[in-house]
Amino acid sequence: MLALNNVEVMYNEVILALKGITLEVAAGSCVAILGGNGAGKSTTLKAISATIVSEDGRVTGGTIALEGQRIDAVSPSDIVRRGMVHVMEGRRVLRHMTTEQNLVVGGHLAPGAADLRRRLDRVYEVIPQLAKLRTRTAGYLSGGEQQMLVIGRAMMARPKMILIDEPSLGLAPMMVDDVFALLARLKTEGVTMLVVEQNSRVALELADHGYVLENGRVVLEGTSKELASNEDVREFYLGMTAEGERKNYREVKHYRRRKRWLG
Repeated sequence: MLALNNVEVMYNEVILALKGITLEVAAGSCVAILGGNGAGKSTTLKAISATIVSEDGRVTGGTIALEGQRIDAVSPSDIVRRGMVHVMEGRRVLRHMTTEQNLVVGGHLAPGAADLRRRLDRVYEVIPQLAKLRTRTAGYLSGGEQQMLVIGRAMMARPKMILIDEPSLGLAPMMVDDVFALLARLKTEGVTMLVVEQNSRVALELADHGYVLENGRVVLEGTSKELASNEDVREFYLGMTAEGERKNYREVKHYRRRKRWLG
């Protein structure tokens, strides 16, 4: 479905943020991108969706292909028309509009009013709490409700693939479970997903495959089971020792990655 080959991204013609990223996402699968702050996770998604241009960034090397067709030189709107939607970090709802108005914006590609209504009904079926909030101003929704709304808004485009950035950020544990249960349902319905998530544990429970980024490079990849059982990933990204004990923040912060990670 998606293939990145040796992709480089530069900001302001000075800062090299991605340094040769190569990854693949198979149709119908979920792939997780893991890593610490500043690793290049969000930049990778923005490069794929072409929204990087709004931040004075551009792809300066490599190729990005969706279903075998290059998309690294097309506009964000063209990428949406090709079936890919980017749910950005920070729950970017249209705050002054109602829940339903936000959803209607997501369905702007619907060919007519009847189809738009069917799309709305489908979102309300899958996310029933949004039906109860349809007339509520989006800016007054809770963080979890806003996260559900932006996922629902992405569903309105009937995407083949969703890029989603930090869906659990700032949410209570119960709401994190609800959000990832929704993503799991979309996955079972055949929606391909590329997920950036700092909560590595929940990300690997959802994903089939994962990539670990550090300083703009892929330093490790494998199936979700392989990464979850990898000693380095467990200790540095999951906060667990090899014996299964949780490490404290200071220990994780000062953990020295093995030299083989930096090859």
